[in-house]
Amino acid sequence: MALRFIAKDPNTDGANCPTVWVDEEKQELVFQGWTVDDGTHAECLKTGPIPDSETVVRLPMRMVAAIREACDAADGAAVR
Repeated sequence: MALRFIAKDPNTDGANCPTVWVDEEKQELVFQGWTVDDGTHAECLKTGPIPDSETVVRLPMRMVAAIREACDAADGAAVR
């Protein structure tokens, strides 16, 4: 599996920070983010269960440009 790196959070030191990639082969976006707190997790559960194979992470709003870039890269790779 080869992930296409898009960006790390621009306001961090570059290590252990929110990151976004595109997996063109699997046609998926991949995010690294902060683990949500119990209150956020409980709020998310109000819309339905979260399977053991899934998780919820937080990404800062300052990463919107990087997420858009990942979406553009995915769109350009015919990821659907």
